[in-house]
Amino acid sequence: MAGVLAGVRVADFGRYIAGPYCATLLADLGAEVIRVENVGGGVDRLVVPLADEDGGATFLACNRNKMSVTVDLGSPEGKEIVRRLIATTDIVVANLPPQSLLSMGLDYDSLKAIRPDIILTTINAFGSGGPWSHRVGFDGVAQAMSGLVYMTGHPGDPMKAYGPWVDFSTATFAAMGTLAALLHRRQTGEGQHVQSSMLMAALAPATTLLIEQAVTKVNRGPQANRSQTGAPADMFKTRDGNIIVQVVSDALYKRWARLMGEEIWLTDPRFSDDAARVEHSAVLCARMAEWCAERTNDEALAALDKASLPAGPVLTPQEVLDHEHIHAIGAFQDMPYPGMPGLAPLLATPVQMSATPPTIRTGAPVAGADTDSVLAGLGFGTEEIAVLRKAGRV
Repeated sequence: MAGVLAGVRVADFGRYIAGPYCATLLADLGAEVIRVENVGGGVDRLVVPLADEDGGATFLACNRNKMSVTVDLGSPEGKEIVRRLIATTDIVVANLPPQSLLSMGLDYDSLKAIRPDIILTTINAFGSGGPWSHRVGFDGVAQAMSGLVYMTGHPGDPMKAYGPWVDFSTATFAAMGTLAALLHRRQTGEGQHVQSSMLMAALAPATTLLIEQAVTKVNRGPQANRSQTGAPADMFKTRDGNIIVQVVSDALYKRWARLMGEEIWLTDPRFSDDAARVEHSAVLCARMAEWCAERTNDEALAALDKASLPAGPVLTPQEVLDHEHIHAIGAFQDMPYPGMPGLAPLLATPVQMSATPPTIRTGAPVAGADTDSVLAGLGFGTEEIAVLRKAGRV
């Protein structure tokens, strides 16, 4: 089955995560995505190295379903190859600094001169129009500036999340904007410049916290894993592991109190609503901890499930890979890569569609694997390609 974006060509100049994963989401939906990188491969290919050649975990996760073209992007020949590619391209994705886009001829004005209806999707660290717009930044910087790192961990010891959630969120927002721009082009014939930033993506999940702060000046601080909007909601040790339990709202609290055999607490003024329960969360969490300490993970989670209370195990990375439910929902698809000793479990697109499902068709490409075929499609003859290759231009 052809994907919903079949017939759409994307030139991916992205690096690391945000740009490449945006293009990958488009590829999962059926677009033809050509990753363009310098001769020898991009700088992001060996982040978390796995393979003998050019395959790192970050690269494999963010570049499936793509072709790879390697070009000396700074040479006149390379610029001509890119120009011909742009002329056949619907969407350009790039998470490069503005000055790099200008020097490579990938700024919106330059692209429009080649193809007037082009869609350019760019991603940067801090957004446009502010005094920090020129600065470079990674996921952790955006996390730190969102207010969420301050709220994570313990007082005086802020802690960012291990995983680069900002990068992946930014990629998702950028893909959403790109799809909207493509729909607009189909309606009007007009292209446009789509922009997303890591800072804006990081601010999105901080919105509730920031609204509360602006209105009430509450000045919340970190409480480790304990919730500040309901109780008991925390991580708890069992006889053989750890689980998370999240009791937020009167309905959940009533079910929890009955499960604990603490019906008397249903009329206790200390626990009259979420705000009161948060104020006295130490009492509630101590009771939950006592209950969990008497049970295994499976026993505790089964009882909580029977009471319709939200809870789950704290899994190690290997336990994630082995978990029966994660297997049952088809979360991962194993794919090979040259030189890698095992298969890479690639995460399926985190959205399901009944009529036009996204698919993983191929793994990440070896550097330059498709250079000859793409150049031939752009009108370069066999001898021309041989000359370019001998000169190190591709």
